[in-house]
Amino acid sequence: MGKFNKSGGREMPELNTSSLPDLVFAFLFFIMMVTTMREVTLKVVFRAPQGTELQKLEKKSLVTFLYVGEPTQEFRAKMGSETRIQLNDQLAEINEIQDYIAQEKSSMKEEDQPFMTVSIKADRATKMGVISDVKQALREAYALKISYSAQARVN
Repeated sequence: MGKFNKSGGREMPELNTSSLPDLVFAFLFFIMMVTTMREVTLKVVFRAPQGTELQKLEKKSLVTFLYVGEPTQEFRAKMGSETRIQLNDQLAEINEIQDYIAQEKSSMKEEDQPFMTVSIKADRATKMGVISDVKQALREAYALKISYSAQARVN
């Protein structure tokens, strides 16, 4: 039988970390590509209504969003609880929609302006009178392509 000696003095090999920066960079790049940043902080409550005939918007860069609903809890003390309209990060009145649409159109390329779509993200409890007023303001601003945001109906 053989003898087992511990006097051989084997050491643990060092860990090769030369490729570690490449892995960290690749992971960081992956995270940057798949993460989306929220562009608008919602100041109104938005619970999407349900729909049956839904279509996905093709070019999101040509879509401008209008949010309609009651103010969130933090703004109710200042604004009350009646329905408000949010344009980007500001609560606005209906008469400000035309200027907002003109500003959004001017920020687009000239060839893309006719294809601009306004998506109304209205809370399901919003009264139709407010939606009609918003549609009338959009009509006066020559924003004639309108879509309504909804979620798929679950059966």
